[in-house]
Amino acid sequence: MSGKRVDFSGRTVISPDPNLKIDEVAVPEKIAIVMTFPERVNAHNISILRDAILRGHDKHPGAIAVTFQNGSKKYSSTVACSYSRSVKYADRQQLAKDLKIGDIVDRHIVDGDIVLFNRQPSLHRLSILSHRVKVRPYRTFRLNECVCEPYNADFDGDEMNLHVPQTEEARIEAGYLMAVQNNLVSPRSGNPIIAAIQDFITASFLLSRKDRFYDRDEFAQICCHMVDANTHIDLPPPVILKPRRLWTGKQVFNVLMRPNKNSPVKVNLECRTKSFIKPKGGLAPDMCEQDGYMVIRNSEVMCGVFDSQTIGAKGKRTLFYVILRDYGAPEAADAMCRLSKLSARWLSNYGFSVGIDDVQPGGILRQRKEQLIDEAYHQVEDMIFQRKKGNLQTQAGCNEDETLEIKICGVLNKVREEAGQICRDELPWSNAPLIMATAGSKGSFINVSQMVACVGQQIIMSKRIPDGFQDRSLPHFEKRCSSLFLISTNL
Repeated sequence: MSGKRVDFSGRTVISPDPNLKIDEVAVPEKIAIVMTFPERVNAHNISILRDAILRGHDKHPGAIAVTFQNGSKKYSSTVACSYSRSVKYADRQQLAKDLKIGDIVDRHIVDGDIVLFNRQPSLHRLSILSHRVKVRPYRTFRLNECVCEPYNADFDGDEMNLHVPQTEEARIEAGYLMAVQNNLVSPRSGNPIIAAIQDFITASFLLSRKDRFYDRDEFAQICCHMVDANTHIDLPPPVILKPRRLWTGKQVFNVLMRPNKNSPVKVNLECRTKSFIKPKGGLAPDMCEQDGYMVIRNSEVMCGVFDSQTIGAKGKRTLFYVILRDYGAPEAADAMCRLSKLSARWLSNYGFSVGIDDVQPGGILRQRKEQLIDEAYHQVEDMIFQRKKGNLQTQAGCNEDETLEIKICGVLNKVREEAGQICRDELPWSNAPLIMATAGSKGSFINVSQMVACVGQQIIMSKRIPDGFQDRSLPHFEKRCSSLFLISTNL
């Protein structure tokens, strides 16, 4: 916790891998042949450990040393080991032949071993969790993106630590108390902390829209994305029979929650999504024109889209929390794994990217934006004129200059809000930044309006940016310009 240097630990850069389960970590083979676990020989593993000894220290899965019952230690490698002063060279063939039940073999870590995974700074209990090893090539630790939140991890160069417990008791303890699937909710509030993020939310939002229809071949292919040929899938009946059979994108999530009839998971959930707008005329909420009200009955999606409010870590009325509450952590973890595989593979085929065309304002938006800015300029100039004449009515607890600053900030902030609303109305539904803001996967509508329309007035401590240079606030403005108070438009 305090950064001590210890044996049986490794550290390297992390990277994402949505094909891993949420409780797995991909360990580079270069690290796996250095980190070892002392396994006691018994009747079930003696042949496996003999094979490991024969492979040696530099070939995975191998072994480094053998400790016999009499306490003597022999090394299967021919290199000096840093944790022993006297190195005994041994014939691997003879060493494997002499191996008996009760001896201890320091073997390489292999798939399924339990390790502790940690990202510093360790600020709360969930900064250290136990994962199961998957030995893979290349040089980075890899983890499922759903588990980024408890570590506060991202992939811009972050490094993480790996620790190998050295006793069976420590392995069992870590596997039960610190396992990822047993820590899906925060110990502070009980809200889910491990859930879908970013690309997973974007893909789920696009896949569950009302206009997604697939024929049998496409639907079966999408369903195969979420499993690795080890799960039986029962295809639901099509929603359209004539002139051709068609399935909807919402039915993909029926399969995701309950892949076959043997699955006990029957989710029942009602909640508002991020795009919910209350229907007019006193209609029921599920009649929302934006399809913004989620209704699930017995693991069948009746209406609604999947976004950050329904599959993210946004509270207790989410899909994964309901599965966790009603059916336990293993079922919730399996559903997350299916979603991560489905999202990554479907999005790779569908394609999703942000280009310069996505942030280019259209003709109507450009004209309306200039009109809004001109109106704001005139209002601010009128306020300044009133202040110079002494006719500006002060607010409670403020002098004339403070009142002027508050009113100017209010007018200029209103420009950004109105421009943002125009963006939402004018941009097409296929606009990538708008999709991410609507789904809640990344950014907000303010970010979209700042990219497309105008940055808006920047406020620091309830004031506009003061003059940091001679007669101007920033070096790219003209000196003593009469419009220093104006909002920053597109540069």
